[in-house]
Amino acid sequence: MSYDRPLLSELKSATVARLQLLGAVFMGLWSIEIIDFLVFGGRLNGYGIRPRSLDGLWGIPLAPLLHGDFRHLVANTVPLLTLSWWVMMRSMGTWIKATILITLVGGAGTWLLARGGSVHIGASGLVFGYLGFLLGRGYYERTMVAIAIALFVLVTYGAMFWGVLPNQPGISWESHLFGFISGIVAAYWLTSKPDIISDR
Repeated sequence: MSYDRPLLSELKSATVARLQLLGAVFMGLWSIEIIDFLVFGGRLNGYGIRPRSLDGLWGIPLAPLLHGDFRHLVANTVPLLTLSWWVMMRSMGTWIKATILITLVGGAGTWLLARGGSVHIGASGLVFGYLGFLLGRGYYERTMVAIAIALFVLVTYGAMFWGVLPNQPGISWESHLFGFISGIVAAYWLTSKPDIISDR
């Protein structure tokens, strides 16, 4: 039917835009890691979050772009892109705002409270932030779609919660924890709340 074409065209355009943005994220992360490996010999990793160090403040926006090695990047790539897609289902603007909030709030929490003498890098803080955002949105929005996405993400990625515990040496559980908390905060700030109906 002809009246369906504008809607289908809009959905197609939105899907293409999401895929292009995710492709740019993929290319950006992998380009940085390749350049760091070939040109800098891994020295860019020193620009991660250094807790309670003034120089380490630069790591708050930079840490999600840096990875210890290609294995580290591979481990983060699939969940980062997958969860990003689900966040983008609301809108591209929501994804952008959530990404900024998770990066800044989660990074600030890591900078303030993580172990001293450490450097925290990797996009896993964002991954946990998106997880927290999607679960938080299901709780705060309480629509069928938001709850369904939250349940799907919980079943698919629920095992990730072990990552917020200090049980693996060399893993920044602090980034995971504060990323997750910041995702819930972002969901509270960015999600439309249901109307409260009183019988009084």
